[in-house]
Amino acid sequence: MVRTTRVFALFVLALAALARPSASQAQVAVGVSVRIGPPALPVYPQPVCPGAGYIWTPGYWAYGPAGYYWVPGTWVLAPAVGLLWTPGYWGWAGGVYAWHAGYWGPHVGFYGGISYGFGYPGVGFVGGAWHGGVYSYNTAVTNVNTTVVHNTYNTTVINNNTTVNRVSYNGGTGGTIAQPTAAEQAAAREKHTPPTAPQTEHEHAASTNRAMLASENRGQPSVAATSKPGVFTGSGVVAAHSTSVHANANRPAANAMGGSPATHSDRPPYANTTRANPSPATAKTSDTRANQPQHGSNHSPSNSPHPNEAHPNSPHQNNNHPTPHSNEGHPDKSGR
Repeated sequence: MVRTTRVFALFVLALAALARPSASQAQVAVGVSVRIGPPALPVYPQPVCPGAGYIWTPGYWAYGPAGYYWVPGTWVLAPAVGLLWTPGYWGWAGGVYAWHAGYWGPHVGFYGGISYGFGYPGVGFVGGAWHGGVYSYNTAVTNVNTTVVHNTYNTTVINNNTTVNRVSYNGGTGGTIAQPTAAEQAAAREKHTPPTAPQTEHEHAASTNRAMLASENRGQPSVAATSKPGVFTGSGVVAAHSTSVHANANRPAANAMGGSPATHSDRPPYANTTRANPSPATAKTSDTRANQPQHGSNHSPSNSPHPNEAHPNSPHQNNNHPTPHSNEGHPDKSGR
């Protein structure tokens, strides 16, 4: 009788364990159960880089029990020398929108053709490069105080775009039509490092702040970007703006010499143009091809035009990569 009772108890415990989903299973379930696409990307200036070694990670819409909420863009220290950030993205497949999480790796991979801005034009990364174990910043597309951060270079950016493109998802109605390039496919097979603890805590903080909900902020969060992860108040916080403020948005604030970020500048002023900056000729950027989006090689960022906002005409003149839609509608109007 005792043996029978023990067997029955173990059977009940086993059933309870099977009925309780693991954390990873729950995350997958959330990712594949979203049937309404995320809102458009908000328009916001970039906070000034807080110091050397920080890499920009763009903001994105995450999903929780109360719906979509905004995770502010922020500057993050790379977990190891030589690593670059590939942003996450929403992708339409099988009748649902699934979240593809971002990661750290030696090369920038596919992020859905989403034009996040500030060096992430939809394909590759032009915001900075690793050079001799030191991260250098492209002041044409990132907001860096050159009196504090000396590892900088300037790759000329020519913006002829007049079309607003704030699409935040790949595939589906109105989404980008980008597909991974060969280089991005190779990057996907490399060893990846997950988001750092500060990044995870940053997302959690956003998830507990009702002001971040799309249903509350109508697509214009009061905290659109921060200078450091998890810091949602203070001088390093910037708010989103109406799309009518400026047609070409998500560009660096004019703050190369410090002070309050401006919101309507083509790029940061180059106050220290005579500084001996590290040459990008041997920098580790994100491609090996001139006039192409870069993918973490040891070649120079090219002198071809590089978009410095979230609305390029095409994802960086890559003939092997489909151009994202430039003026797509969005099926989700409820959270904006």
